[in-house]
Amino acid sequence: MTAVVALGGNALMRPGQRGTAAEQRANLREACEALRPLLAEDELVITHGNGPQVGNELLRHERAADEAPPLPLYLAVAQTQAEIGALIESELAPVAGRPVACLLTHVVVDEDDPAFAEPTKPVGPFYDEARAHELERERGWRIVHDSGRGWRRVVPSPLPLEVVELESIRSLLGGGAIVVACGGGGIPVARRDGRLAGLDAVIDKDRASSLLARELDADRLVILTEVPAVYRDFGTDSQQELRELGVEEAGALVPELAAGSMRPKIEAAIEFVRSTGHEALITSPAALDAALEGEGGTLITA
Repeated sequence: MTAVVALGGNALMRPGQRGTAAEQRANLREACEALRPLLAEDELVITHGNGPQVGNELLRHERAADEAPPLPLYLAVAQTQAEIGALIESELAPVAGRPVACLLTHVVVDEDDPAFAEPTKPVGPFYDEARAHELERERGWRIVHDSGRGWRRVVPSPLPLEVVELESIRSLLGGGAIVVACGGGGIPVARRDGRLAGLDAVIDKDRASSLLARELDADRLVILTEVPAVYRDFGTDSQQELRELGVEEAGALVPELAAGSMRPKIEAAIEFVRSTGHEALITSPAALDAALEGEGGTLITA
């Protein structure tokens, strides 16, 4: 059995936290414990988000720009892949009892993807409205209201087309390692004259996870997020937990879901299920054990 598990941002940073290394490590220790029911899989790949971390990295670049040259966004993605991968390795290996290998992963996108003209991917911290408009004026950022939680910077988020290190991931899996890959959606690149050219964007990690799961012909895609299941009318008095959805039902639900939150998770699950005929599960780390027993979470089926 091969499984791809996408860790959401809450596995690393919680509301009200600054995102220190100690905070992220403590949060990951809990998340890795929650992964125990999946550690018996023959082949396991862990992916993860990096929105807050890459946003903070960009802030560091800007504030130190007078003394050290700032790096482009795609290298900030690479830096946070390594940062988060190192933390996952150190916390997951003792729980799993087998090697964990973090592989810096490039993901090919189309340079003509419309996303480059219409940034939508939130990165970095939340701001109040006054500060958000101030940053738009001062730094030329595109800032939008994100899922009722505050204002955030948005950057281009093109569709992932190819995982460059796919064969290396297969080799590590074949050697018995748990692989941490496609961190933050992967380092966005285009192929130019036989070389990989970095592009300033952040690929959605759920879409990249779905692509990786399809390219590996995985038996299962698990997307872990803050809530234990998908809800209809989420956040209202009439919200309804949805335990199982066929792909057509899931597709019909997409328009009512928040673009920066649950929508890409459902869309990624639909892509995986339609392509492979296998099931995708959306739940939280705390509810994972019950969800795997069919007593929680949202299962997307063919």
